[in-house]
Amino acid sequence: MAIALYARKSIERENSISCETQLEYCKSMLKPDEQSEKVITFIDNGFSGGNINRDGFQKMMRQVERGRIDKIIVYRLDRISRSLSDFVDILNTLKKYNVKFISSQESFDTSSPYGEMIVKLLMVFAEFERQSIIERVTQSYAHRSELGFYMGGRKPYGFDLEPAVINNVKTKKLSPIPEEIEHIRYIYEAYAVQNVTLGRLLKNLTENGIKPLSGGGWTTAKLSTIIKNPIYVKADNSVYEYFQRFNTQIISPPESFDGIHGIQVYGKTKHAANNLDWSDIKVVVMSHEGVIDSDTWIKCQQKLAKNKQIRNAVSNKTSWLGGKIICSLCGRTMTTIKGKTGSGKIRRYFICTGKSHFKDCKGTKVTNYAESLEDMVYNEISEKLATLKSVKIPERKSLNPEANELRNKLKNIELAEQKLTDTFLKSEVGSDLLEILSRRAAKLKTDKTELLTKLDELVSKTVDVKTTINLSKRWKTASFEEKRGVCNLLIHKIFINEDGSCKVVWNI
Repeated sequence: MAIALYARKSIERENSISCETQLEYCKSMLKPDEQSEKVITFIDNGFSGGNINRDGFQKMMRQVERGRIDKIIVYRLDRISRSLSDFVDILNTLKKYNVKFISSQESFDTSSPYGEMIVKLLMVFAEFERQSIIERVTQSYAHRSELGFYMGGRKPYGFDLEPAVINNVKTKKLSPIPEEIEHIRYIYEAYAVQNVTLGRLLKNLTENGIKPLSGGGWTTAKLSTIIKNPIYVKADNSVYEYFQRFNTQIISPPESFDGIHGIQVYGKTKHAANNLDWSDIKVVVMSHEGVIDSDTWIKCQQKLAKNKQIRNAVSNKTSWLGGKIICSLCGRTMTTIKGKTGSGKIRRYFICTGKSHFKDCKGTKVTNYAESLEDMVYNEISEKLATLKSVKIPERKSLNPEANELRNKLKNIELAEQKLTDTFLKSEVGSDLLEILSRRAAKLKTDKTELLTKLDELVSKTVDVKTTINLSKRWKTASFEEKRGVCNLLIHKIFINEDGSCKVVWNI
């Protein structure tokens, strides 16, 4: 039989006691008649007490189960474990094999019921301390994230880390690597082009001899990760509104979305495998400058989401209206399938994916034949173009600084209006406070009207492009892509009601 001395240290710190010093304290607990007995030391250097998966500890417990140890001495109780459940199991094992347990600093002996009770009480406090540490670390991480600190992990491709001081705290910030940033720009600009898939993008990179400067070769998974990462975007009001649509918790105020700096997301992300769901994350504007304009970044996100939707919804190129038809009952995209009519003729028709796939929508009461919808939309487009001398197409770039600032001010007014509304609804206010709130609401409304007028003046300064397709002459011979192109340019969505009627939402 032998006496085991056990020591554990989590990390190297100047003010923490070393394993060697712990063992000296343990040796001081040996009784005079135990000096001649066999003593075995077990050490775990650099291991947390949060679990028992430690090499030295496991070796010691195997010796216990083989009946080779009759006493264990430790410096302190928490050197064995900081988990109450783990420690109770350890005590039961030691009791089973008649092994005594002694702490040099807490002065107890488990050979007596009183000593065992004291040990368990001490473990309650040890676990409380452990949970408190976890909570403090979690809160500290969240606070530092909200301040815009880079929170570690693998640095994103295109950036290095350099020392920085943010809010009087020494930290690190992202610094661009020019050669890698050029790769990032190429990836986004190439993928934003219509019909360029991740596979085509990978082939383009290979054919042009563009190899990553770090991290091995390109893969579609790596390209997808880069494209989804908002660390690259120049965050402006368009990006703010993009995340707002997902009910994302936006930590930074609207005015910080200045069209210059990048952003960081953290929390429980659910956008693996192109499932771009940002609802359970937080968004913070960072100190580094973004490199991709907001329009290109958002276009790429929508493209990834659309590709995912197409894969999930058995969509096919049987209608140039694909992706535009929306069920007004559930808000999901309607896709085309083929089926036989009563006369045996095969026809294409739109069906709600909420009914066919998700089984949570009853769908429309009528059959929505693709040919009928296409003819209806063609007539709607013809009438729309007949009223226009030219088509106004806003520049597909980031908002200019003045327009972005106006939209950020509008966003702040909308937030203030929402707070006022909540105050009206949730609080019992007196007549004096009600009058103050009413004046405040009127002032916000006036300010909002003025800002909208200024913004309209800026937005109206768009590029006039003469209509390039004469629908009455060319529509029947126009290619599938030409029809889809015109549809994408002019139409945002087409909502189909339960009775089969529809509403066209235009882009112009």
